Amino acid sequence: MNRQAQAAVLFLIGAALLHAGFTDLYLRYVKAGLRPLLLAAGAVLILTALATAWYEWKRGRRKPSPDTEDHGPAHREPRISWLLILPLLALILVAPPALGSYSAMRTGTALQQPYGYASLPAGDPVSIGLVDYAGRAVYDHGRSLGGRQVRITGFVALDRAGTPYLVRMALNCCAADAQPVKIGLTGRIPPVLQPDSWLEVTGTYTAKQVPDPVNHGPIPFVKVTAARPVPTPHDPYDETWNN
Repeated sequence: MNRQAQAAVLFLIGAALLHAGFTDLYLRYVKAGLRPLLLAAGAVLILTALATAWYEWKRGRRKPSPDTEDHGPAHREPRISWLLILPLLALILVAPPALGSYSAMRTGTALQQPYGYASLPAGDPVSIGLVDYAGRAVYDHGRSLGGRQVRITGFVALDRAGTPYLVRMALNCCAADAQPVKIGLTGRIPPVLQPDSWLEVTGTYTAKQVPDPVNHGPIPFVKVTAARPVPTPHDPYDETWNN
């Protein structure tokens, strides 16, 4: 691939990164906090591409001297190298789905003990992140929940026996290292649940726990008093308070 082609590929990569960073597409790949780095990388690649193209244009305008002129046959670059652009076009045009129930039920729960428990916001029921509820239920035995009703959002996953779980995928850096945190549902569960559909449940703490069959990690349960389907959230990997 010659310099002009390299510049074109760099420009497309940079444009794809900027497109992902300025839209919600980047949330399918990396954590929200990495957005500034993604935009910076895209800008650097575009500047590099423009600098490379300008250098080649300037060099092409220089008239070669007889001592350096090449009289040999022109070397043609393989056209197949342009296939490198196809993944970039896919990145720009196609938004991949977030990881869902298939990955969740084949990966062990990634629940880890938190350093502490912040006070719950006012109101009842209180909206709480799934990961936060799971940590309080397992490691604090529900004491920090204070007997409150909680509202939790996640996507539905079913095991082979049909047991329903509510899941969120936790990220360390990007979607490649995403791991599930699961809570089981008991109580007033909707009669029909579709895997990968998003559900908002209202319920209370229950001491029920089961070991994850994949890695034997603890899976707490929530006793459901009400449930309703909700749209896929803006950031399917994000875990924040919803005040």
